[in-house]
Amino acid sequence: RIILQGETGVGKELVARHIHTFSGRKGAFVPIHPASISESLFESECFGHERGAFTGAAYARKGFFAEADQGTLFIDEVGDIPPLIQTKLLRVLQDQRFMRVGSNKLLSSDFRLVTATNKDLRQEVARGLFRADLLFRIAVIPVIIPPLRERRQDIPLLVEAYMAHFCRLYDRRPVLLSPDHLSFLYAYSWPGNVRELKNALERIVIQGRFEPDFLQHADRPAPNDASPSLYEGFPSLEELEKRYLR
Repeated sequence: RIILQGETGVGKELVARHIHTFSGRKGAFVPIHPASISESLFESECFGHERGAFTGAAYARKGFFAEADQGTLFIDEVGDIPPLIQTKLLRVLQDQRFMRVGSNKLLSSDFRLVTATNKDLRQEVARGLFRADLLFRIAVIPVIIPPLRERRQDIPLLVEAYMAHFCRLYDRRPVLLSPDHLSFLYAYSWPGNVRELKNALERIVIQGRFEPDFLQHADRPAPNDASPSLYEGFPSLEELEKRYLR
């Protein structure tokens, strides 16, 4: 069981897919985004259901856990899972056995579990927002993915790869970036990480030029590792606004 830790946009799902690709597993890579699943539908979506198990269940559903048999089950932003769902998830992870909604037959699935979070789950446990036993269950091998500002040497490679990708996608001619443009891309702090860089390069390819409105952020100072984060100390709304504006 692997847990990927890193800021939003660093590419945790991409890393999870690489883990699956090189794992030798023959099954599918099945991503789950629990934050987008309501608590009432969690069991049906993840464990599956039988036909007629509830109103609207016109057909049987296999469920994410069964689909990941012999493959990889990827649970994104596991730190956002509500407490009730955490309990249900813990029971399944103990022996990877479950029952479909509307059935009393016990099923099993041999999946590799990879989770991801942008939160400090130990702090979430201390605050009573995340189960300690679930954390111990999923965090056998923790992998920390650093933000883009801490691995700037990756930026030239990412720029080259994404520019080529978007030029093919939109059938556009390559956009020539000046040394100043490249210097900015390298020096910018990228608070949105790889996702923000990808979106910026897509915009450059679509517009066919490096727009001045993108350069207006060039004077934004890079974050100081010694400075407090936005949410450190659980600030009031007024204090949070001041930090955000700074």
